[in-house]
Amino acid sequence: MSYVKIWIHAVWAVKNREPIISEENRKILFGHIHKNALAKDILIEAVGGHNNHVHCLFRLKNDQTIEKVMQLIKGESSFWFNKNITNHAKLSWQKEYFAVSVSESRIERVINYIHTQESHHKKKTWEEEYQEFIKNYGFKVFKG
Repeated sequence: MSYVKIWIHAVWAVKNREPIISEENRKILFGHIHKNALAKDILIEAVGGHNNHVHCLFRLKNDQTIEKVMQLIKGESSFWFNKNITNHAKLSWQKEYFAVSVSESRIERVINYIHTQESHHKKKTWEEEYQEFIKNYGFKVFKG
């Protein structure tokens, strides 16, 4: 038996960062992402976000990769949303995403952060949050 506990905080945006996910539809979408992830044996702890992006916290199992988990979550969720929710513009995700490891001691803080995205974005725009992620985690932005 392998014992693996790697927490990942992932963030991805709507294509062109369009603010198309209404508050009502967010609840439906995030509930579906959570339910679908669990059905695919993805150990997802929290899902939240705002009108143009999603945050989730999940645990990698020993046979999973970040790339595969993100593919399963993102691809299925936009397909499902476009098929089942009719009162919105077409939902497409950007290819890119952030994914960072989270220390066990910070799990509750990240969960709270994910679940309070509505109030968080009353104070900070997506662009400000995006730039903060780039800076705080030392990501290099490549253009081209």
